[in-house]
Amino acid sequence: MQELTVGLGERSYPIVIRPGILDEVGPLLGARPLAKRYAVIADDRVAELFAEQVLASCRQAGLAVELLSFAAGEEQKHLGTVEHLCRQLAVRGFDRKDGLLALGGGVTGDITGFVAAIYMRGIAFAQLPTTLLAQVDSSVGGKTGVDIPEGKNLVGAFYQPRAVYIDPRVLASLPRAELLGGLAEVIKYGVIRDPDFFAYLESHRQAVLGLDPKTLETIIARSCAIKAEVVAQDEREGDVRRILNFGHTIGHAVEAASGYRLAHGMAVAIGMAAVARLAALMGVLPPGDRDRLIALLAAYGLPTAIPPGYDPAVLRRFLLTDKKTVSGRPVFVLPRAIGEVFMTDAVDAAALDTVLGR
Repeated sequence: MQELTVGLGERSYPIVIRPGILDEVGPLLGARPLAKRYAVIADDRVAELFAEQVLASCRQAGLAVELLSFAAGEEQKHLGTVEHLCRQLAVRGFDRKDGLLALGGGVTGDITGFVAAIYMRGIAFAQLPTTLLAQVDSSVGGKTGVDIPEGKNLVGAFYQPRAVYIDPRVLASLPRAELLGGLAEVIKYGVIRDPDFFAYLESHRQAVLGLDPKTLETIIARSCAIKAEVVAQDEREGDVRRILNFGHTIGHAVEAASGYRLAHGMAVAIGMAAVARLAALMGVLPPGDRDRLIALLAAYGLPTAIPPGYDPAVLRRFLLTDKKTVSGRPVFVLPRAIGEVFMTDAVDAAALDTVLGR
């Protein structure tokens, strides 16, 4: 077991990583109460897999709990789903002393966190992430929100959970593509902050892909520790927290251009490879480090190029609607070396055209 803390003063909260923790949610909430009753929110796929054990654990601990579900898929991450869940909470009489448990991947965590932020002007919630991507990234840090046709996560709020409970065992249930998508975010942490962690991912690839329990716990804990450290420095993305968007500026554009059919983690992998190429073309990243990142992405079975058929003009349009764009200039997180990145809105136009395929 490992326990970390996201240090935000009075709003600090624990990240507890322990195999089998989904069966212990009830006692954990009994020891650290968040609310007087709970709604477990999950998509219908995750609900079928894990909801019963969470509900049983809570009920055995004497907690009042019920399940609210919605259809699975990134396409459900919109304001209509938020309204549906808020209305269900209202119909069931949930009030400001009640709380939510986000059981699922990044979509569920983002939706549930946003519902918690706005229902009754704010109620407590905890994250129970069931995908690697959610465990190492979206469940930590308090970013919540939904997509609109104009772009990803353009409607949302910063709203921190009260706790994050991570069970590495659930990763065995993931489709291979979802596991790989989470690994894109894991690799990101090595690039932005920790060259030793990047090297660990290079040397432990077989153990990671083989779901070795100790190795999984190690990469989840290190990823969460890096994110917790960054969030504690800059909760609302005013400065340093923007380094967590490495790979996301172009990645989000590719994801949006796909109509959100391309999984987020795959889009981030494409985005990381793209900005590595961009940084190398601009002369700020040694070609050896560019090649090392692209090789690691490929070694984990992740895509390293924008798929054929994507219109560069469409990608540029989505870049301009990215929430990191300021005064019509998208902000890029570029690598300077493995373990070091910087932010800039001044990228070479010709180099960007080359990377986007123009």
